[in-house]
Amino acid sequence: MAATEPDIRLHGIVKRFGDTTAVAGLELEIARGTFYALLGPSGCGKTTTLRIIGGFEDPTEGRVFLGGADVTDLPPYRRDVNTVFQSYALFPHLDVQKNVAFGLERKKLGRKEIAERVSEALELTQLTGFEKRRPAQMSGGQQQRVALARALVNRPRALLLDEPLGALDLRLRKQLQLELKRIQQEVGITFIHVTHDQEEAMALADTIAVMNDGRIEQQGTALELYERPSTEFVANFLGVSNLITGTLCHRNGSRAEFKTHDGARVALPLDRLDGQTVGASMMCGVRPEKVRLLPAGDGAADGLNVLQGRVELASFLGVSIQYVVRTSGGEELTVVEQNTGADGSSIGPGREVLVTWQPEHTFVVDKEPTHA
Repeated sequence: MAATEPDIRLHGIVKRFGDTTAVAGLELEIARGTFYALLGPSGCGKTTTLRIIGGFEDPTEGRVFLGGADVTDLPPYRRDVNTVFQSYALFPHLDVQKNVAFGLERKKLGRKEIAERVSEALELTQLTGFEKRRPAQMSGGQQQRVALARALVNRPRALLLDEPLGALDLRLRKQLQLELKRIQQEVGITFIHVTHDQEEAMALADTIAVMNDGRIEQQGTALELYERPSTEFVANFLGVSNLITGTLCHRNGSRAEFKTHDGARVALPLDRLDGQTVGASMMCGVRPEKVRLLPAGDGAADGLNVLQGRVELASFLGVSIQYVVRTSGGEELTVVEQNTGADGSSIGPGREVLVTWQPEHTFVVDKEPTHA
């Protein structure tokens, strides 16, 4: 039983602040050694969920389990987790070595063991040689690594990361993303990372839970969430999606078709459907980089997955060109084409075009999230 017990389990977690429900009946299981991201906009409940795991907030309802043990009523210092905050929370009057050793000294471990474990933590976070520096003498990225070392030196069951890279500039953030991934793989413990940055979550996490209104709308790998979003919210929060409404008009063999309000036909694999029957209202989507633009009048105009439109905006982004196309049905679609440097030209605003994509790139989403 112990081998299959989730490292962290939340059962029926509800958190209310007065009349506001921050977390609404959350069920969550995280396996040992997983890099798990809670992703969502401000106010979605992700930080509150992390604080409940760490013991900094008490749930209004529900239970918290760490390694199978119920820790709901235990204070933070009695839970086998450590938290790294965006603000670092280092002791300014202590040097790096003493900051990292602080927790071990409070546990009254032997001097030799403390020295060995601090040395290991500093090596892991690439801070060897910085032992005698004070936080004020270090960059933001270095201070964040000190905070990581201080948390990891305690060898917790899980490390809780509350937007730890949010205060850093873009270059440092990208660099520390790689560092976090490397460290997690080396130590093999569970990391739970709260972020509103979709690219950060996709770069780091084995599993991403997209939160909205105190609930998990969908969880899975970055690939699963990107290629097969299940709700309109997930499709739009994790990347950019072109969403089109219509009616399911045909399902046969391995393929289904639906018709948009202006009569265009869109094909998709049958396994994208979730029980919808012919005549059902649907919302389908396709990612911008999966779409191609063709000149108006191309022979594909009468085929499936072809919408007529006009280019409203063309933006050169270096590695790609982004178009905004208004379809004849009124939808505003985004198209991203790789800059291959073929002739250096792009399709300018005002051009009549056809927007087309392969049926296997079509996904189906719920118009509104389904809450149990």
